[in-house]
Amino acid sequence: MPLAEENPLLGDPPLILPVVVIGNGPSGICLSYMLSGYRPYVSPEALHPNPILHSKLEEARHISIPEQDLEYLAEGLEGRSSNPVAVLFDTLLHPNADFGYDYPSVLQWKLEQEHYIPHIVLGKGPPGGAWHDMEGSILTLSLGDWMELPGLKFKDWAMGKRRNIKSDRATPAEVASYYKHYVKLMGIQRNFIDNTYITSVARPYRETDESIGNSSEDVACEETHTDKENEAVYKKNWEIHGFQRLADGSHQPFFLFAESVVLATGTFDAPARLEVHGENLPYVSHSISEFEEAVGKGRLSGAVDPVLIVGAGLTAADAILCAHSNNIPVIHAFRRRINDPSLIFKQLPKKLYPEYHRVYHMMCTQVSSAASNLFPTYTSYPEHFVLSFKPDMKCVLQNTSGLKKAVKISMALVLIGSHPNLFFLKEHGQSLGHHHNQPITCKGNPVEIDPYTYESCKEPNLFALGPLVGDNFIRFLKGGALAITRCLELRQKKTRHRIVEGGSDNGVS
Repeated sequence: MPLAEENPLLGDPPLILPVVVIGNGPSGICLSYMLSGYRPYVSPEALHPNPILHSKLEEARHISIPEQDLEYLAEGLEGRSSNPVAVLFDTLLHPNADFGYDYPSVLQWKLEQEHYIPHIVLGKGPPGGAWHDMEGSILTLSLGDWMELPGLKFKDWAMGKRRNIKSDRATPAEVASYYKHYVKLMGIQRNFIDNTYITSVARPYRETDESIGNSSEDVACEETHTDKENEAVYKKNWEIHGFQRLADGSHQPFFLFAESVVLATGTFDAPARLEVHGENLPYVSHSISEFEEAVGKGRLSGAVDPVLIVGAGLTAADAILCAHSNNIPVIHAFRRRINDPSLIFKQLPKKLYPEYHRVYHMMCTQVSSAASNLFPTYTSYPEHFVLSFKPDMKCVLQNTSGLKKAVKISMALVLIGSHPNLFFLKEHGQSLGHHHNQPITCKGNPVEIDPYTYESCKEPNLFALGPLVGDNFIRFLKGGALAITRCLELRQKKTRHRIVEGGSDNGVS
């Protein structure tokens, strides 16, 4: 049954929930959709362009995808994710998308209330997560169709809402609005609690088991059987502490227990740092929004000294475009070679992403002194890294040959990506990654999971999906929601089966 309408955070005694999802971005939204009983089936008329996969689907066409063998279906498929279920589900939703085809999804969705798994989704703001904090005018990397969630096509929702543009790409503001409306339109809003901040997620029994065992002889005889049962139940579950920000600005503390916890926090929380001397100086920023604010207030207009932009990703490119359109001189420093095939610009079609290819063209032409006059307010420093920032507004750069150069700047923007902030876990969750005791990062050290359940390999009943497991594209996070839903449903069935079997002995002395 669905959770009650009242706020489940305020229960006394604390609630024990089957599932608590931390993070209300697209990962948390998609998982809530499936946990609410929405089931994908192969459409009766569907014909998948992959003949081998189509043959497998035909074997169990009338059985929902979560009830099928995901490992069998995913075998042999390839895609832009290292997680096989993510590739499988994307192949079902967007057949042959990476080959430029626009085949329709082979799935249809049915709401089956009997498959509802009680859960809540906790987020700092409205549903949509970090998308509400992104710059609203910049086009997203992915096509609008690839940003959509199951059951509601982005184009259908956006009909009549969007400005008249030729591009199929959406702005972050449009995507954020889509996610917020999705939760309402799909009837899953009751599962979401906004303005919640998690401060601790832990298993108390790990710290208390030994002490409880040693002091058991000192427990008073009057302790009730119910108290012992409650203690046993609480000890085996996750204990979650946090607070909710109320309308008047005050904070309401809460704590509750969860049988399973799902990490869906994304990777937008903590900007990556260079970890060099002087990085905390006031003129050094790690946020493009701070730069845009400075531009908007005219603090950089007419500045003689250029802005230093560090990084070779799309956020750095956005900052360069912003500076260029406002006639602000730029020094652009990045570690990679211009012809490095891993540069994101080399992976984007020119027709869909002309503005980013313009930045890449600027990066390339600056290597040639003969072409440097094409962009007089832009200077490129490939294969350079920052040695230090000085109090006198100077930055020391060094190239791969060891040659150092000090440049005078008006502001520094360090835009080299971001890391998830898992401060609420023991040791910030470092034990969960592929590389033990190193910070969790989306590319270098994602959370290590079972590829077909998305359960942590280090912590039972702790799941993760989305960027935390390396799926940075929204297209692929949906596979994580499918795998987790299937896993939780199978465990729920096993639990019911044990209860039924155990019930036959009730009352027998």
